[in-house]
Amino acid sequence: MVLYEEGFILNSRGMKLFTCVWKPDKEEPKAFLFLCHGYAMESSITMNSSATRLAKAGFAVYGMDYEGHGKSEGLNGYISDFDRLVDDVSNHYSSICEKEENKGKMRFLLGESMGGALALLLARKKPDFWDGAVLVAPMCKLADEVKPHPVVISILIKLAKFIPTWKIVPGNDIIDIAVKEAHIRKQVRENKYCYKGRPRLNTAYQLLLVSLDLEKNLHQVSIPFIVLHGEDDKVTDKSVSKLLYEVASSSDKTFKLYPNMWHALLYGETPENSEIVFGDIINWLEDRAINSNGGLETQLKHKHDGFLTHK
Repeated sequence: MVLYEEGFILNSRGMKLFTCVWKPDKEEPKAFLFLCHGYAMESSITMNSSATRLAKAGFAVYGMDYEGHGKSEGLNGYISDFDRLVDDVSNHYSSICEKEENKGKMRFLLGESMGGALALLLARKKPDFWDGAVLVAPMCKLADEVKPHPVVISILIKLAKFIPTWKIVPGNDIIDIAVKEAHIRKQVRENKYCYKGRPRLNTAYQLLLVSLDLEKNLHQVSIPFIVLHGEDDKVTDKSVSKLLYEVASSSDKTFKLYPNMWHALLYGETPENSEIVFGDIINWLEDRAINSNGGLETQLKHKHDGFLTHK
């Protein structure tokens, strides 16, 4: 049995952001897991099956929709400044962890695609705060299949200063090349909370800047992590996930590459493939959570969290 709750918070700019949580019923969670959804997606519907699965495995799973995404306020599909998204997510998730009753719990990030990039930036912002990250096809570099020609990119960057919200960025239909299962593609298209237009100019520019930043700073990643990527991913670059694994300074790192799987590993694959992916995720989390949960090390590490400032 899984308990589900949802609500809204106000960010520092006075915008209402949607929040949700899935918790195991009648048992103390093994650890806290904080979702970072992908570009144009949302938490409560698209991530529901994943979150429910993880809650049934004993984790408390928290989600939120970013500004301009899902059920949150803001222009649909528009990112004016990626740092604002990072701040919003960091502030909300940190406030949950810093509640007195939650301080002994281990806390992990789970980010998919753009959310994987966001998780890495959350870890960069507060490197000692998080106990680990599950990075699912993280956007450390956009695959060539979804990137316009370099000449087009340079023109679009110039235009973004004047018409930032315009939906004119050319490219493939992401849903078609991200989600393997046809019936799930249909569900995503019918989900009114998922953005389905062409990327807005400044949104595309922000995603490009973030992926370039992460790609050149992979060696700085020090958080324990598992990175998972489909071998047939045409949205984010699997070779950069492999490079992250090779060059990250983290002493606890794992890389899983899945043959014949696409981009949307959490919800877009066959049931058999999903079993493999979630088996790996849950095993990785349990190895770290159960071995340390309630232990002195975790309690000492998080004891003074309330004194940290949100920057």
